[in-house]
Amino acid sequence: MTGVALAEELLLLAYDDETGKATMPRISLDLGMAAAVLVELALAGRLAYADGNLAVIDPAPTGEPIADAVLAKIAAETPHTTSSWVQRLRHGLRDRILTDLCGRGVVRDVEETELGFIHVHRYPMADPSVEADIRQRLADALTSGQLPDERTAALATLVAVLRMEPALGLTGPAAEDAGRRLEEIAAGAGFSGTVSLDDSVVRPSISLVIAALGQAVDAALGKR
Repeated sequence: MTGVALAEELLLLAYDDETGKATMPRISLDLGMAAAVLVELALAGRLAYADGNLAVIDPAPTGEPIADAVLAKIAAETPHTTSSWVQRLRHGLRDRILTDLCGRGVVRDVEETELGFIHVHRYPMADPSVEADIRQRLADALTSGQLPDERTAALATLVAVLRMEPALGLTGPAAEDAGRRLEEIAAGAGFSGTVSLDDSVVRPSISLVIAALGQAVDAALGKR
């Protein structure tokens, strides 16, 4: 795998560029990033969904340290459901991803002290080109009327599940329209379970993983 990982894309969308603070509930973001890492491994042909569990079908490293650590963990343990894995993986994941983004110069780590003794960290944007590309892909997906590529469709689905329309700078009717379009993308890719996998232009193996993870995040957030 190369470039920016899906979990990194979600995090960049969810953090304010200027303040460097999360703009959405952190538990939602943590669950979404855990799901995104698992989706990344499915896209790379490393994971599959079978009999209600996630299973490693190829243990070969992808070259992305965070994803490879998760892959090794899943391979070393007994099978678990998607719901179990998103809960097990979410703890500490955000800090690891932020550290990686800082190391690559995408965001900056600004340490401050509140009330004289509480240390807090902010992560304002350092290289806006990375997030600009992410937002452009999503904007194209929302306006083109065409089903985007697998990665963008997966990202759009995660944004829909996490109700991240405000992170796209949309409110009111525009946010509602974007929400409907995101749901259409998920359905058209076979991610939401409303379209037959035979009719999806996305690989059925990917559709199964993302649909299962979307349901797991929904359930964890109390939406189902």
